[in-house]
Amino acid sequence: MSDLPTYVLERVFDAPREMVWRTWTEPDLLAHWYGPGVETIVHRLDVEPGGLWLNEMRWGGNSHYQRVEYTEVKPPERLVWLHAVADKDWNVASNPQMPDWPRVLLTTVTFAEEGEQTRMRLTWVPYEASAAEIACFAGAIDGLDKGWGAGMELLAKLLADMKAGRTPEAAGADPG
Repeated sequence: MSDLPTYVLERVFDAPREMVWRTWTEPDLLAHWYGPGVETIVHRLDVEPGGLWLNEMRWGGNSHYQRVEYTEVKPPERLVWLHAVADKDWNVASNPQMPDWPRVLLTTVTFAEEGEQTRMRLTWVPYEASAAEIACFAGAIDGLDKGWGAGMELLAKLLADMKAGRTPEAAGADPG
């Protein structure tokens, strides 16, 4: 896989690993940081091998659907899934805004303890992709930090609120 373009995002959070894990595996917490600037609706979240995460992001009267199938779940250390754009019936589909975007991305997220902090590392790699999909992804890598980075800022705020004993609602966290 080393010849495939790979997006890598690393972030250190000032929170224990189990707490960071929860923000990726509990639907109410996930919806508060995933999909910044949009309304995130987690329709299903079965965090187990073969389980599905069916996610809808709404904005301006539009909906964008994602279908995630977990292939590996090792609490609280590692999540691996196949991440795809979906149609409204949750079938894997082409991205309507970017037809050559990879239909499926292999996503790996690891959570490593560093004292009282947690180092999170996410990688995205085109999965069973065509040459056009691989080229599209390679050309988009530099821009992926914008969305993921904004999500990580919301996640850091959510974790700070949780550490302070505030629920997302009480802390006024933006639900998406």
